[in-house]
Amino acid sequence: MKINAQADNRFDAEAGKYAAYLETPEGRLRLDLAFANLQEFLPSRHPFSALDLGCGTGAAAVRIAQSGAHVTLLDSSSEMLELARRAALNAGVGDRVTFKQGDATQIATLFDGRSFDAVLCHNVLEFVDDPAALLCDIARVLRDPSAILSVLVRNQAGEVLKLALQTGDLDAAEATLNTEWGRESLYGGKVRLFTSESLESMVKKASLTTAACQGVRIVADYLPAQISRTAEYERIFTLERKLGKRPEFIAVARYIHFLARHKEPRPEVDQ
Repeated sequence: MKINAQADNRFDAEAGKYAAYLETPEGRLRLDLAFANLQEFLPSRHPFSALDLGCGTGAAAVRIAQSGAHVTLLDSSSEMLELARRAALNAGVGDRVTFKQGDATQIATLFDGRSFDAVLCHNVLEFVDDPAALLCDIARVLRDPSAILSVLVRNQAGEVLKLALQTGDLDAAEATLNTEWGRESLYGGKVRLFTSESLESMVKKASLTTAACQGVRIVADYLPAQISRTAEYERIFTLERKLGKRPEFIAVARYIHFLARHKEPRPEVDQ
C-alpha cells in the first residue's frame, strides 16, 4: 500500500498552487464546510490529540489546534509541511502542533495504537493504492469509541455533473459513470472517485460505524456568473450547509464527507 508516486511529486513540486487554491472561494468553501461538519463531532474533553493525514498547508489542523487540541501533522511533502509550519506560527499555535514528514500509508509504523481522539483524512484516499487498507490502519490509531475519523473524498456523481454542467464534456461525463477514476483538475493526472456506498463498505471493513455522511459543495460550482462567489460567500455557505445534510443532495455533491468511529462495545450480560 502506498501513495501514488506521481501525486506525491506533484504536491511536493507545486505546493504553492494548492495554497493559492485554498484562497479561492471554491477552496475556502471546501475547507469551511468540512470543518463545520467535523466541529460537531470533535471531542468535548480538552486537551485532545488529533492527527491530520496529508495535512497540506495545515489550514484544517491550525483550526483544530486553536480549539486547544494538540495536532500532529503528517505529510510526505516537505514543501507542504513548511507552509503548514508557517501557518501554525502565524496563528500562534506553534506550541500545539507537531510536524512529521512521511507517507499517510505508514501510520501503522509511525504511531502507536489508540493514540488519537480525532483523525483527519481529507482528500488522501483518492491518491492511495489501497484506500480500504489505509482506513483499517487509521482505525487502529483511534483511541476509543468516542474518537472520530473525518474522511473527505471526491464523489463520482459529483464528478459526472461537473463534467456535464461546467465543462460541457458529455463524452467524459458518460465515461465517468462507469469508472472509479477521474482527472485531477489542479495538478492533472488520475484521481480515484468514490460513491457513498463504496466508502461505507470500506468504513465497515475497518470495523468502524458511520456517525454522519454529508455533502460538500453541492450547488456552489454551478451558480450563474452574476452571483459573486466572494460577496455572497456567507449566503452560499449557509445554503450549502443545509443542502449537505439532506440525502437527495448529498448524492450529487462534489465531495462526500464521512464521520466515523469505533462501534461501542456491547455491554456484558449477566448469565
